[in-house]
Amino acid sequence: MNTGKCIGVDVSKARLDTSMSGPGQESSFANGPEGIESLTQALLAQTPKLVVLEATGGLERALVAALVSQRLPVAVVNPRQVRDFAKATGRFAKTDQIDANILARFGEAIEPAQRPIPDEAAQELSDQLTRRRQLVDMLTMEKNRLKQAPNKAVRQDLKKHIEWLENRVSASEDGLKRAVENSPAWQAKRDLLVEVKGVGDVTALTLLAQLPELGQISRKQIAALVGVSPFNRDSGTMRGKRTVWGGRASVRHVLYMATLTAKTWNPTIKAFHDRLVSNGKCAKVAIVASMRKLLIMLNAMVRDGKRWDPHPAQTT
Repeated sequence: MNTGKCIGVDVSKARLDTSMSGPGQESSFANGPEGIESLTQALLAQTPKLVVLEATGGLERALVAALVSQRLPVAVVNPRQVRDFAKATGRFAKTDQIDANILARFGEAIEPAQRPIPDEAAQELSDQLTRRRQLVDMLTMEKNRLKQAPNKAVRQDLKKHIEWLENRVSASEDGLKRAVENSPAWQAKRDLLVEVKGVGDVTALTLLAQLPELGQISRKQIAALVGVSPFNRDSGTMRGKRTVWGGRASVRHVLYMATLTAKTWNPTIKAFHDRLVSNGKCAKVAIVASMRKLLIMLNAMVRDGKRWDPHPAQTT
């Protein structure tokens, strides 16, 4: 591994495979405390320009934490972007070492931005939010099964399980509230966010845990990061419909639910949404645009530390 190169790391449950963007040494380490320590020391000795990893749903966390603690430059990138890059460069074969090399080449070509890495407390909050979402999904499925179950014994079993899940969801929400109350900084931001009509506790907590960039980047950047920024689809004289895609699905989901409430009760979002509809915009376009409007409003509030002004004419 040469100094100043991008290094790709393919993370699997058992191994950490590394490769450089140019010709050079390829290495493999065990994905465990000793392997992570060995890889971190090797990277420190070589001072790479950037270490590029894919978001793998949690397998990369320990390595990222170790690299960040040593002030190594790390970018955790979207796997779909890397797959598209691999196809564009004609690399269809797939092994761990090939994936690591693609990540390194992706880093050199794209130069992905280093995003803020959530601290341990933020990661724990994010894990609790994920677990709450899983419980809510299970609760919804069980309630749907109850509607269709003809057997009395099955219905009784479903009712007991539903009651248990409802208690678990309630306990999970209490745990989330305690986690925020233990952090004065989070509590202040949470209090700021929930003042906005449409933004409840779950939305505020999700933004705190899974969108640490809120209030730190521009309105265009935050919209693109969440996936509510439209992209052009034009070619020559053809003008296609602009579409939104990508971004953080968990954040976008709670933002959508918040917007459904906000377009009725939040005067700023209601006026904006109604104007779009009256101008002939379809329902989906109006909702997505309102989501973007609400997100930009929240981003400005956190950035400036200003409380919500419900008067449409005075809202940023």
